[in-house]
Amino acid sequence: MLNTGIPLQFFIILATIMFFIGVYGFLTRRNLITILMSVELILNSVNINFVAFNRYLYPDNLQGHFFTLFVIAVAAAESAVAIAIIINIYRRFTTINVEDVDEMKY
Repeated sequence: MLNTGIPLQFFIILATIMFFIGVYGFLTRRNLITILMSVELILNSVNINFVAFNRYLYPDNLQGHFFTLFVIAVAAAESAVAIAIIINIYRRFTTINVEDVDEMKY
């Protein structure tokens, strides 16, 4: 195992804290923007795990880094689509609270 100075447990603890903060924000928030930010926080915690485990288990390979870049690209596309949907919801209902948006157009 390669000695990088920071133990793997620190990365796991950081990713776990970020993941559960994201889950808490997703389940308790009413605003669509904060829900989207919570999902992004969950995805970033998973990316930390990919990079950390790749670095500690296979230091010569870059599969974890490439998979993380793929997840970041998918998350960026997901965020763009979600922001477009949120803008359309705001134009129709003049609010972005989840509880106030309870009907579909057709």
